[in-house]
Amino acid sequence: MKKRASWIFAGALALATAGCGNSSDASGTGAAPATPAPSATQPATGAALAKSADAGEILSVLSVEHQVDVPTQTDGVVAEVVKEEGGSVKAGEILARLDDRTITAELEKSQADLKVAENNVKFQEAELKAKHAAYRRQQQLREYGLSSQADLEKAEFESTGAEYDLASWKAGIDRARAEIRRLETELDKTRIRAPFDGMVGHRYIRVGQGVSKSERCFRVSQLSPLRVQFQVPESSAHRPHAGDMLQVQVTNDSGRAFPARVVKVSPTVDPASDSYDVTAQLTGTGLSDLRPGMAVRVDWPGGPRRNP
Repeated sequence: MKKRASWIFAGALALATAGCGNSSDASGTGAAPATPAPSATQPATGAALAKSADAGEILSVLSVEHQVDVPTQTDGVVAEVVKEEGGSVKAGEILARLDDRTITAELEKSQADLKVAENNVKFQEAELKAKHAAYRRQQQLREYGLSSQADLEKAEFESTGAEYDLASWKAGIDRARAEIRRLETELDKTRIRAPFDGMVGHRYIRVGQGVSKSERCFRVSQLSPLRVQFQVPESSAHRPHAGDMLQVQVTNDSGRAFPARVVKVSPTVDPASDSYDVTAQLTGTGLSDLRPGMAVRVDWPGGPRRNP
């Protein structure tokens, strides 16, 4: 029994010694630190983007070069909405009208004032002609002693005055025309027009709404040419150049792919993402039903293609 107890004690002492040694090794400098699991919300690095790009799977959306929010040019109340969302428009076409009754009344008055000024100019021209003739007669009469100096001076005064009256009425015509041009400009500001050919993407206003100057009213977007913009990491093995061809695929329809030509490569690198922008323009046929904002996948030629 004593011998058996001695063996048990020796075995326990050996196990305790081994356990202490392992604990020391685990906390020592020789142990490799644990690697934290990557966070699901952590943004992709340049290397991760490069892998995605080289694998030919870059997601983007279709866009166009011209897409703007059309503002008002003056304060007013919306009297009529001419174009609705989804409607096609031509450059200069009216999208909506503001209440223009006050300006229209002022314009009509100015146009009537212009007619009055023009008629008075015609009358003054005839008056001036008669006054000049009367002055010449007085000169002849005075030359033969048949008229007094006072009569001659009076005829001269009336002739000169008629010239000034005619000049004043001509200036009145210029003033009336300038006022008409000003009112026509103000009237045109009550017309909200499309800046270019395209489509109404969004309408922000409604009939009866009061709007302030520079308030946005419509979003107008071009329908073509369609473009796609994406980022390529600086570390990517393939750098595109203007004129290079690639494929763009509609994400919700894997059977539809369209050729696109690179039209612009940014000369600078974004330090935040360590990547640069690339813009490609879709070419070919069958693009009529594509719209800006549609999700697409850029088939990047820098690496192996995805398996179908």
